[in-house]
Amino acid sequence: MISFSSNELIALINSFIWPLTRILGMIAVAPPFGNNTVPVQIKLALGIVLSLIVAPTLPAMPALDPVSLNGILVLSQQLIIGIGMGFVMRVVFSAIEMAGEVAGLTMGLGFATFFDPQTQGRSSAIAQFLVLTATLLMLTANVHLSMLATLVESFQTIPISTTFQTGLNYQKMALWGEQIFSVGMHLSLPIVAALLVTNVALGILTRAAPQLNLFGIGFPITIGVGFLMLALIMPYLLLPLENLFQQGIEAMQAMGQPNIQPPKPLPLPSAIPPR
Repeated sequence: MISFSSNELIALINSFIWPLTRILGMIAVAPPFGNNTVPVQIKLALGIVLSLIVAPTLPAMPALDPVSLNGILVLSQQLIIGIGMGFVMRVVFSAIEMAGEVAGLTMGLGFATFFDPQTQGRSSAIAQFLVLTATLLMLTANVHLSMLATLVESFQTIPISTTFQTGLNYQKMALWGEQIFSVGMHLSLPIVAALLVTNVALGILTRAAPQLNLFGIGFPITIGVGFLMLALIMPYLLLPLENLFQQGIEAMQAMGQPNIQPPKPLPLPSAIPPR
């Protein structure tokens, strides 16, 4: 008859529940797993399967009571680490969504909004189109598998410990958030530039012929030019999106690395001679 002591049973539970918490934290946030259209049962089953694979490869866990204060703190740490890693990839899709929002507003499609189940809000049609295109590209390039591999490797770079430090580099997470604005503007720049030229041309045309109705001809022209530019840039979005996904994976891998401060410059000699 197989028998377990209480300490062995607690260590066995901890070796499964702590990795499961980190894995479920990332799955709940990171796209495409974190999308609300994915059933909860699928997310939970994926997390359990990954935990069963990862748990035997981890070192022995400390025999802490899972319902004690220290056990709950370790559980919270793993949840924060998983959410932080998923947040990194969520920033990538937020940048793509912002590019679509900027392009849609410039085209005059600000009124064409749809309910987004991911953000529980409304987003423009162009943003939804770009996000769906990026999701298909992500699945085609197996970026989701790279995310899961990075998550498994994080147990080596950010090991499970009983200290109060989570192991995440919050400064890198904050700096990574600026990609929403920089990448979003870079991706929407061709459409915005073309529409700027179009609006300048419409302004000159209206000035030359005041009898023309700007609102009557302006919206169809700007919408048509916007869709034309969107169709022209679609074949060229492959490389920027692949680079963006690669940067997201590298940012996830670097979450557990400490900051390397640049060396301070040597003090320059004073120009005023001493008296």
